[in-house]
Amino acid sequence: MLDLDRMPAHVAVIMDGNGRWAKKNNVSRLSGHNAGMNAMKEIVRRASDLGIRYLTVYAFSTENWKRSEEEVSGIFKLLVKFVRLDLAELDEKNVRVRALGDYSVIPAAAKKSLENTLETTKDNTGMQFNIALNYGSRSEITRAVNNIVRDVREGRIQGEVTEEMISRRLYTGEECGNVPDPDLIIRTSGEERLSNFLLWQSAYSEFIFTDTLWPDFTPEEFETLIERYQSRDRRFGGRK
Repeated sequence: MLDLDRMPAHVAVIMDGNGRWAKKNNVSRLSGHNAGMNAMKEIVRRASDLGIRYLTVYAFSTENWKRSEEEVSGIFKLLVKFVRLDLAELDEKNVRVRALGDYSVIPAAAKKSLENTLETTKDNTGMQFNIALNYGSRSEITRAVNNIVRDVREGRIQGEVTEEMISRRLYTGEECGNVPDPDLIIRTSGEERLSNFLLWQSAYSEFIFTDTLWPDFTPEEFETLIERYQSRDRRFGGRK
């Protein structure tokens, strides 16, 4: 049974399987992404209701630009749709939306909708919903290191570089409210890899992989996987 007193503070999700779901159901890939967007909406609701403090979803990676122009355009149109239709509910639930990644290069309509959401929810104090958009962990770490190099050159840093210095300069660092590292990372669709997602932050995360394709992933399965997480003995490299 789910223990509400032992909920993970931060859950991250690699939402995988939209394309395979579309093929399985003989519909377009864009229909698969639309079904995936609906699944994401349900998980955001349930995570907020369960009292999870941070939920991070991998929405669009730096590598996803390699997909067809039609698919990429469709994904961002769906993002605009999601933001437009669900902003009021997110705000009503006191959810704060933040973005991880360089979203300055996404299509103008999607960027405008996202920025409107960030602004509208900026004072909310409930769950923080992080959308990883045009995000890649290697580029995130490289960016952080380059920022440290700049600070050293300009005299703002002296002495050795520390882990804390790097962490503060990641997207999850100061600019996003110093998000704690994920306690649990879930990946759907049966694939068992990180795919350039939160490489630094996941050093001691628990991983759970499910064969369920993302559009079929339900709030009930989400709770079941959290129960599995709660059954684990987290040692963080130590012994008990």
